[in-house]
Amino acid sequence: MIGLSLPPDATGIITIDLDALQENWRSLSRLVGPAECAAVVKADAYGLGASEVIPALALAGCRTFFVATPEEARAARQLAPAARLFALDGVLRGSAALLRAADVAPVLSSLEDVEEWAAEASRHGGPVPAAIQIDTGLHRLGLGEEEVRALAARPDLLAAIDLRLVMSHLACADEPDNPHNEAQRAAFERRRALLPAAPASLAASDGLMLGRAYHYDLVRPGYALYGGQAFRGGATPVKPVVSVRARILQLRTVEPGASVGYSATWRAERRTRLAIVAAGYADGLARFQSAASGQTGGSVLVRNTLAPIVGRVSMDLITVDVTDVEGEVKRGDLVSLIAPDLPIEAVGKASGTIGYEVLTRLGPRFVRSHTGGGA
Repeated sequence: MIGLSLPPDATGIITIDLDALQENWRSLSRLVGPAECAAVVKADAYGLGASEVIPALALAGCRTFFVATPEEARAARQLAPAARLFALDGVLRGSAALLRAADVAPVLSSLEDVEEWAAEASRHGGPVPAAIQIDTGLHRLGLGEEEVRALAARPDLLAAIDLRLVMSHLACADEPDNPHNEAQRAAFERRRALLPAAPASLAASDGLMLGRAYHYDLVRPGYALYGGQAFRGGATPVKPVVSVRARILQLRTVEPGASVGYSATWRAERRTRLAIVAAGYADGLARFQSAASGQTGGSVLVRNTLAPIVGRVSMDLITVDVTDVEGEVKRGDLVSLIAPDLPIEAVGKASGTIGYEVLTRLGPRFVRSHTGGGA
């Protein structure tokens, strides 16, 4: 990935290693077998380009994909004509016919969802595929226990659904010792037993690391596929997929006492060599990575050395202290904002957020380059 050159008119490049992505899916699939390993590709495959990611995963053997919105579902259907597709946002009012036309199964998370999908089944003349999501304690989307019981008492509604999956979502799966995990699993067992028999799914990227009891028939990794390591109980068997690099626009030396950046929040304590890098919050860098004097902010990799961001992150630029970087740092050099030695979790922590947000906030100005992935 590092050897790829940057087009001369581009300020930065986001490289997505599709070979690593495919190997991550295969590794997770081996880990959870005989359960099926699906892929969550919502939000443009976590900002990495669904148009490249979905075909690569399909080529690797993935047969089930989860998106969020009807628009994402329609696009995914064009990219994976033979795949099973589920839309996590359910049936937006007026979207039922569009979902059915694209052969997409909505994830029904309320009685209103079920009723709207049943009405579409009536227009269609028979049951239509869907998943049902049960709320087991996350208290986002999903039918609560009373709603599950109300649905179980409505055979007319259930008869309209070709039930492909019953699912829920864990709130604390990244914390393996959190008792909430087992409480949710137990609630899932009780509540899905009220519904017609169907394949079950509880675990996403972190939940699949909790062990076989959480795998059921299908797991739904997203972040882990893209190299994410959010699970706190050990390393998930995945490789980095994403690298982000940006160009140095200028180098300058400032004397002790000189200020850097907006509001003069950082002042040099020594003669300091600075690199001005073409990346800012318009490109997805968090302003939280700014560093005033006496503070620690974010860092970038310059010639394989961690170099601190100094002063405030602005819309288009960051200023990096490269005084201690060995070797010559030159105008036009590329510095790494995300790399195997500067993973998305570290960037997320320095940004006051999580790696998920780091990925999905990567801006459109940087060139995206997809490598590998097969034909």
